Amino acid sequence: MLRKAVGELPSPEFPAYSTPLDTPLSEAKVAIVTTAGLKHRGEVELWQPGDGSYTVIPSSERDLQLSHFSPNFDRSGIAADLNVVYPIDRLHDMADAGIIGSVAERHLSFMGAQFDFASIIQDSAPRAAQELVDDGVDVVIFVPV
Repeated sequence: MLRKAVGELPSPEFPAYSTPLDTPLSEAKVAIVTTAGLKHRGEVELWQPGDGSYTVIPSSERDLQLSHFSPNFDRSGIAADLNVVYPIDRLHDMADAGIIGSVAERHLSFMGAQFDFASIIQDSAPRAAQELVDDGVDVVIFVPV
């Protein structure tokens, strides 16, 4: 029933492009943007359909909870290892190994399963991107959930 309801919703299309890095990856500051709908533990409010906002996650924060409104996916991997949807420990491993320069101080979580992208495209995504630019982030790893 759900697949039938959302299976034919239009998806935004974006032109393909690439942007070469000005900084070698071994010197780059890297951030994560996930669509897991993560919130800080204790924030009991679930994301609501159409909520295009995002949560800012400090790099040291691990006490996060999945607050996604949709029950329609397997959450067992997330319960076993947060890195499935927010690979922050792997990012720190990469920095320790010299593969990347550093881990950003802040990361972002949106809620996936959006039906209307207008508010994200016009409002929250540009604000989120500017926050990352202001933090000196060179590379973003996008983790869709």
